[in-house]
Amino acid sequence: MISRLFIDHPRSVDETYAEHFGVASRFGLTMIRGGMCALVHAVVPGWCVTTGSDTIQRLNRIMVEQRRAKGQAVTQLSTVDWVI
Repeated sequence: MISRLFIDHPRSVDETYAEHFGVASRFGLTMIRGGMCALVHAVVPGWCVTTGSDTIQRLNRIMVEQRRAKGQAVTQLSTVDWVI
């Protein structure tokens, strides 16, 4: 049970628990910031015009580059110009 909860997934992406904690935490905080900007944009469309979509593209690029660097399979989001 402990292995399944704390070890198996980090190992599957070639990270230790501590490394995975750091990466996942940074991604989570970045997503919260992007989501908050998207909510601001919903209220005032002239503010944070591309921040949400820029955040998604940046996080996808980081994830793809990290997986390539570790030699793992990569699935990338389409390069369609989204605006959220």
